[in-house]
Amino acid sequence: METQTIVIVNFMTFTIGIMVYFAGRILTQKVGFLREYNIPEPVTGGILASLLALVIFLVFNIELSFEMDIRNTLLIYFFTTIGLNARFSDLLKGGKPLLILLVITLSYIIFQDLIGVTVAQLMGLPPAMGLITGSASLMGGHGTAIAWAPEFAANHGVPNALELGVASATLGLIIASLLGGPIAKYLMAKHKITGNKDTGNKDNELSVGTSYKNEATETMTHVNFMGVLLVVHVAMILGYILNEAVTEMGIRLPLFVTCLFVGILMSNTIPLVFKKISWPAHTPALALFSEFSLGLFIAMSLMGMQLWAVADLAGPLIILLGMQALVAALFIVFVFFRLMGSDYLSVVLSAGFTGVLLGATPTAIANMTAVTKSHGAAPTAFIILPLVGAFFVDLTNTFVIQFFLS
Repeated sequence: METQTIVIVNFMTFTIGIMVYFAGRILTQKVGFLREYNIPEPVTGGILASLLALVIFLVFNIELSFEMDIRNTLLIYFFTTIGLNARFSDLLKGGKPLLILLVITLSYIIFQDLIGVTVAQLMGLPPAMGLITGSASLMGGHGTAIAWAPEFAANHGVPNALELGVASATLGLIIASLLGGPIAKYLMAKHKITGNKDTGNKDNELSVGTSYKNEATETMTHVNFMGVLLVVHVAMILGYILNEAVTEMGIRLPLFVTCLFVGILMSNTIPLVFKKISWPAHTPALALFSEFSLGLFIAMSLMGMQLWAVADLAGPLIILLGMQALVAALFIVFVFFRLMGSDYLSVVLSAGFTGVLLGATPTAIANMTAVTKSHGAAPTAFIILPLVGAFFVDLTNTFVIQFFLS
């Protein structure tokens, strides 16, 4: 029977994404270990939805295809809110951790590709298959995998590089989402770390969302929300203009990076110049808007996965990704956590670093958000990890992949 494809338009994709998020939230509330192991709510709902889509495909031979334009806008929203919440004091405080994180991350790109190439050769596969399932798709994500696929297919003996890269990035996203929380729980229990308790201090305000214990008491008005929306949109417009300017200079950056940068500049200049202005940084409205955009982005990304498309690649892919996941988990627990300081900030960064190594920066932020909602804020983590994961990784990854191919 011929496969029937049903295209779900943006509005319905957005609506279903909200339903998927609530499904994940309800499951997290009902199933204790999901919350105990800090599994992000949109991850639970997104995986459930993707499994439902797989059942529909297998039983009815119907393929669901979601339009994702709104999802891409949500990503810009999210990184802009991260920038607006950033204070230069946090950046200065994050100087040493930022440098250590940068060195570890950029070094691991090379290590990850060495693992991939070695495992591929041991399995009798083309070495390039280890690259496309290494940093090209895991640390690079779907965008990098798609961009490099033609080169791998044409010149390096991997004719199905596109399918392999997309499948690797997709499964990596799931693995990263499920590993980050348990790693954080293990580290906190092993090293008797209690988290950052809420004492009313500004430094203890969450960068994304609200803590579980405070959700019922957090208040905001339509005026707060509209003020946040206005500031976010202005920052996005300026970020777009900046992105166009740097592109003309020959520098290619993702739009969310320039929006993040503009948000940082706005939050550290405008309130100082206009002291009487009501600025939304570190307010419940901005935190909730940030969690809204991130949660829906993750839910929509996972629910849109076409799991049936990776079935033919399952064997070698499971082995390659299984080895990458095992090495990444061991590295984070026994090396990364200690190098970052063996404290609560290190725990939160460890949860996020799982996303950087195996998924993508939004996955990393979702993992960190799940931990901080239960155990307290870690504002420095939400500043330094996006800077490293969203900017430096993409830049370095290009040179590393090219080096291995040559």
